[in-house]
Amino acid sequence: MSDEERHMRDLPRRDVVKFLAAAPLAVFAVTALDVEEASVLTRDTLERLTQRGQQYQPKVFTAAEWRTVNILVDLVIPRDARSGSATDAKVPEFMDIFMQTRENMRTWMRTGLTWLDGESRKRFNKAFAECEPGQRTAVLDDIAWPRRARQDMQAGVRFFNNFRNFTASGFWSSKIGVDDLRYMGNRPVAQWNGCPAPALGKLGVKY
Repeated sequence: MSDEERHMRDLPRRDVVKFLAAAPLAVFAVTALDVEEASVLTRDTLERLTQRGQQYQPKVFTAAEWRTVNILVDLVIPRDARSGSATDAKVPEFMDIFMQTRENMRTWMRTGLTWLDGESRKRFNKAFAECEPGQRTAVLDDIAWPRRARQDMQAGVRFFNNFRNFTASGFWSSKIGVDDLRYMGNRPVAQWNGCPAPALGKLGVKY
């Protein structure tokens, strides 16, 4: 266990809450370009590993955190009839690669996962990943809806809001996510006939 992991495990609950309260001010000060660069790096990394017959090994997440994150991202974006899940889109890999050069995000993520496990142990005497599906849902229901969350759940609310945003960034910058959006851009057009007249009329402009 690294010094950072040992520190997070032993971090007092009050300090966990304090850090998560400040996290939104700094954690997600990233741009669309940051996301795109991480997405491209994720695809390239996974393609190289596939060619070698190897599996991705997380550099940031511990084994326990990796298990929890894989469960959590699929609770945020599950597989449905339209597209694959967040794990199908390799969102955990995207997160791990994205955080390798961002210490504040690593600390935020580890602190949030510590809070989640702590809340799960308080209720069910086991870590989040070890809980039954209904138990996981019970914890997330208390932090997924900010306006109705209790005051003592605000640290979890802040973590889950940011985690949900992070998951969405990884998913919708992936091939699966782009296909899910049915994005039609970045395709050659043989002939451009201009903006359709109904659209021009709606905008109140003309050529």
